[in-house]
Amino acid sequence: MSVVPTPIPVAFCITELDRGGAELAMTQLVLGLDRTEWLPRVYCLGPQSYFAEVIRSGGVNVECFNAAGMTTLPRVLIQLTMAFRRFRPALLQTFLFHGNLIGRLAGRLARVPRIVSGIRVADRHNHWHGHLDRFTNALVDHNVCVSDGVAEFAISHSGLNAQKISVIPNGVDFNRFAAAEPANLQQFGIPNGATTLITVGRLEEQKGIDILLRAASVVLTNSPSTHFLIVGDGPDHQDLQSLAQRLGIANSVHFVGARDDVPGLLAASTVFVLPSRWEGMPNALLEAMSAGLPVIATAAEGSRDLVHTGRTGMLVTPGLWDELAKVIQQTLGQMPAAKKMAISAQSLVNECYTTEIVSNAYGNLYRRLLHHH
Repeated sequence: MSVVPTPIPVAFCITELDRGGAELAMTQLVLGLDRTEWLPRVYCLGPQSYFAEVIRSGGVNVECFNAAGMTTLPRVLIQLTMAFRRFRPALLQTFLFHGNLIGRLAGRLARVPRIVSGIRVADRHNHWHGHLDRFTNALVDHNVCVSDGVAEFAISHSGLNAQKISVIPNGVDFNRFAAAEPANLQQFGIPNGATTLITVGRLEEQKGIDILLRAASVVLTNSPSTHFLIVGDGPDHQDLQSLAQRLGIANSVHFVGARDDVPGLLAASTVFVLPSRWEGMPNALLEAMSAGLPVIATAAEGSRDLVHTGRTGMLVTPGLWDELAKVIQQTLGQMPAAKKMAISAQSLVNECYTTEIVSNAYGNLYRRLLHHH
């Protein structure tokens, strides 16, 4: 019988390491594991990017395979399999669709004892993802979903075995956001002290920024001095700016791109809005709640776990910009009540959703799986 070395080697495989929620969550997990017990190493299918250097700066090796489309995946599969054979991990944790698929194939080819896949979103748009996930899930020992809603979706729509699923949410560096000093929003043309609604996320269909812009056009009709701060970048950037122009609200909507000073931007804002069409467990919402900011979110998976209307924030129906506008106006008109909910939300995150809590949960799962092996 082979003896597992200490610290225990654990491999992490992810599609890419650009700025994004899954990439951040994996980075926090890898850097949060107890190094006296675990020896993590990260494998990225794509090229070198933002979080690769963050992880390396934390003392963890990262290997990137420069995948560039479907035609390169056979080459990456072979390289990843060989890398696993060299490292000989006791357990492999994968993230994101291609990382899950290629990672589990390479892991079995390399005879990794335990394979865990991360399911991060209830993806109702790419049905073939669900079919492939179900078809190859026999290669996986366990699946981790980031929220109850995602777990329910994985069971009901993807047909995964409920006995092979655990729910472990994302975590947040609570103190980084709770103790942040407010940034100066005048750098974006927002007057000092102006009511500012902020959203943070990738500029793509999922995040529903177009819905927020349509709601903003209604809000600004009644509250013309309000400003909207859009933090993030993505493929829909130009289209969204054009939409703001067509709606006649471009002077009150500020697209500032991806930023490293999000804690300060949240601290300087009035209300956080997350208008997503679908979600998994939104890091941006956890960060806003940690910052003590009143939050309005759509009732998507993950968000429903965090926001309980009237207690920790306000939920609205995904896709309904008129409903979103109404709730924004109600919130701005009842700020004492909104701030009371924000305090409750901040306490919830501190008690249940910190990076330390989440890293411990993964560690407990890994120990259980390796013990049974």
